[in-house]
Amino acid sequence: MGTEIETQLHERLMTLEPELLDIEDESHQHVGHAGNQAGASHFRVRIVAACFEDKGTVAQHRLVYDLVNDLMPFPIHALALRTSAPSKGTL
Repeated sequence: MGTEIETQLHERLMTLEPELLDIEDESHQHVGHAGNQAGASHFRVRIVAACFEDKGTVAQHRLVYDLVNDLMPFPIHALALRTSAPSKGTL
């Protein structure tokens, strides 16, 4: 696991009991960007979890954001999500 914030993000998302969880820190791609100047992080997350079954994309994303809303906009400035239910296949 990478940074402390990445570890914290991972721990929180694991409460969704995902079959797949991939977290990529893309902060290095945003050097100089306003959200990066204070040291805030940018992450791309792929997650496949049974709790997403029968939920649309917006509802799936809300489940994720509800777990991390206190981390935004700092120390997480941006969170790009790709979510899916296991019945829909892997991302």
